[in-house]
Amino acid sequence: MLIESIAPTRVDLAGGTIDIWPLYLFHPGAATVNFGVSLWARCRIETRMDDRVILESRDRGLSFETTLAGLPELVHEERLELISKLVHFFKPTVGFQLVAESAAPAGSGLGGSSALAIACIGALNRLVGERYPRSKYIIIAANIETAVIRVPAGFQDYYGAFYGSANCIHWRADGIEREALQIDAAALERRIAICYTGEPRMSGINNWEMFKTHIDGDRTIYELFDGIRDSALRMRAALISNDWDEVRAVMQAAYPNRKRLAPNITTPHMEALVEKALNNGAEAAKVCGAGGGGCIAFLCAEGRRADVERALNAEADVQMLKWNFAPEGLVVRER
Repeated sequence: MLIESIAPTRVDLAGGTIDIWPLYLFHPGAATVNFGVSLWARCRIETRMDDRVILESRDRGLSFETTLAGLPELVHEERLELISKLVHFFKPTVGFQLVAESAAPAGSGLGGSSALAIACIGALNRLVGERYPRSKYIIIAANIETAVIRVPAGFQDYYGAFYGSANCIHWRADGIEREALQIDAAALERRIAICYTGEPRMSGINNWEMFKTHIDGDRTIYELFDGIRDSALRMRAALISNDWDEVRAVMQAAYPNRKRLAPNITTPHMEALVEKALNNGAEAAKVCGAGGGGCIAFLCAEGRRADVERALNAEADVQMLKWNFAPEGLVVRER
């Protein structure tokens, strides 16, 4: 049996960090807006005739093997920890080789590990005979990734990976609701440039500091999170109405507020890149994920994306990512 699965990564346009439970419960109307991109996370599982279990990460250049009898020990395995914990959770009963890879750079802030978790869950669940309904995939991914990063995980990345397309995720006391946004995907592709700064980041660290400060009851943090909620709702309305002036205004207003919330969201290198982009046709910048490195998404003036990319490509270690809008999320195929 050969099982192949793919899941898209995502760009978060507004409403980041408020997706961490229970923070959104303190801000009625909380929402997050993101869209899937074609920097795919992939999982390939091929069954074997023996009891060997081989786990491999192509992009990390790391692999190791165990046996079916050794699966209980994977809960403590630190090599390829996310994949190991997922395999431990599903407990397959046949030997197999799992190969995982992600097109998003490591530490990009594009939700690469979460997309990989969704892709692996889709493939592993097929391997064990569809033990869990698809409605369980997101909670399984969030719980297992939380055990890996050892701090609370936000939920928005899993929705981007599972559904693709453009999403407004509403965080409510009675549950989480994903709203599919009908947007002009071609305009999004024309106007958004994604720059990998060459500086990987660890989202769990940045988010954990904000989480603790919020839980401690800091009133300034509460007000900033209200602003995060409001910017997400404005972004939702702007995308639906194809109002790029409003998209620009929301992004421009959110950037300094994000820096107030977490001063380490940008590095001096990132600040220099933002300034250069703004001088060459960009209208606004959005640090992807928790920041502190990773990717920056730039809103470019109509017809200026190539100018922005050309200017930033001249910088050492910077990589302008090639991407397309991902209209669908997780896909699992068997042959």
